[in-house]
Amino acid sequence: MRINFTFRHLEPSDGIKSYATEKVARLQKFLRAPLTAEVTVATERHLHQVDISVVCEGQRYAATEESEDMYASIDMVLDKIDRQVRSRKDAETAKMRHAHESVHLGKHGA
Repeated sequence: MRINFTFRHLEPSDGIKSYATEKVARLQKFLRAPLTAEVTVATERHLHQVDISVVCEGQRYAATEESEDMYASIDMVLDKIDRQVRSRKDAETAKMRHAHESVHLGKHGA
């Protein structure tokens, strides 16, 4: 797992880095292959914006979120990516099941 951080309009913070790293690491259990993540953290006026892009096995998952709390923004953006990952995994599982059923039905002539 490789995570690159970019901080815009604020000083780099080890607390934000470790928090985001911990949250991104949770995605690793769903994405069995090593992943690469780009995390961009920015402040504009009173809003904290977080952009995260995750690439794993040729698939890209990305989301952006902003709020008045940096940690809340990280949580919300990772919730979005988590939904994307689960949706893709569910679609792959359904496709595999459906393919298996059609092969199975074809053998028995049903």
